[in-house]
Order: sequence, then structure tokens, then C-alpha cells
Amino acid sequence: MARAPEPVALLPTEANGVEMMAKFFRALGDPARLRLLEFLLHDEHTVTECVAHVGLSQGRVSTHLGCLADCGYVQVRRQGRFAHYKVTDPRVAELVLLARSLAADNAAALAACMRITPTP
Repeated sequence: MARAPEPVALLPTEANGVEMMAKFFRALGDPARLRLLEFLLHDEHTVTECVAHVGLSQGRVSTHLGCLADCGYVQVRRQGRFAHYKVTDPRVAELVLLARSLAADNAAALAACMRITPTP
């Protein structure tokens, strides 16, 4: 008789590990940040270019970029008075593609979900 596979530990065991993972996902929980990640995946862009891409104010885009930078998703390179942003790790694309696939497979349930409110 074959043995059942050992359960895979998905969550970290160290103190605050689960909270850190939740924070990791919250950083991705905003439509503007997701659009910025996609935009910054292959090329470096300035804040002005990011503003034009997502259609939000410079202040809002800077806040989103700051969040992504603070959480390690993007890095910033300063050149004079300009800040240039790009994705730091190509695995971000894999993560977002997996999420896209899961969301597509669960589209009806996500659309009906009333516990998670949409971002205004």
C-alpha cells in the first residue's frame, strides 16, 4: 500500500511569518499597483511615464511606487531629479500570471464575493 505524501508546509513557521506573507499579498491587492508592475516588468520607467500609463495623479502613483519599492517588488534608480523604476525579480510575472489563471478559473465566485470590497 502506498503511503500518503507528507503535507506541504505552505506557511513560514518563524514568528510573524504568516503576517509577512499576508502583507506580501496586500501589496498586490490594488489594481493600480498591478498595472504598474506589468508596466515595469520589462523596461525601466520614470514616474511621469507611470502616471501616463495608469492615469492617476503623480502623488497617487508615487505612493503606489513607494509601496512596491518598500515591499521589494520594484527598485528605484535615481538620476538627477528623476527616479526610474523597474521590477526587481522576474518571478513577479510568474506570480501575477498564476493569480490571473486562478482568478479566471474562479471568476463567477470572485464576482459574487461580497466579503472583499473592490478598490474605489
